[in-house]
Amino acid sequence: MRNFRVAAVLMIIHGGLMELGAFLALIPLLVLGTEPETVSEYFSFIVPYLQDNLYLMMAMSGVFGVVRIIGAIGLLKNRMWGLALSLINCVVTMALMIFMLPAGLVDGVLAGGALVLILTGYFGRSPIRA
Repeated sequence: MRNFRVAAVLMIIHGGLMELGAFLALIPLLVLGTEPETVSEYFSFIVPYLQDNLYLMMAMSGVFGVVRIIGAIGLLKNRMWGLALSLINCVVTMALMIFMLPAGLVDGVLAGGALVLILTGYFGRSPIRA
């Protein structure tokens, strides 16, 4: 049970600071009329498509953040849907983190850590049965 709580806290930190933080940073950029090319000077991704569509990436980040936090809340409330949603979030993040380097490194550490905690919390010391 402790593993689930720590994993949920990691997911809330990840969703709140990284994902929703990037989404909330989009608001002043749009209000100030900042050009996307100006913003992309300060943030870089290894995939040119992501770099060229930075505003869309920031908007998408809000969706990921909200879904990640909802999964973490379900995990904290000991709901099976929270476990499933959290697993999906972590696995998808681990698969996509390579495209979002260098920020993907932090994604990988937080999502990977949460994934390990969730799996060890669920399976515990159960042996592999042949």
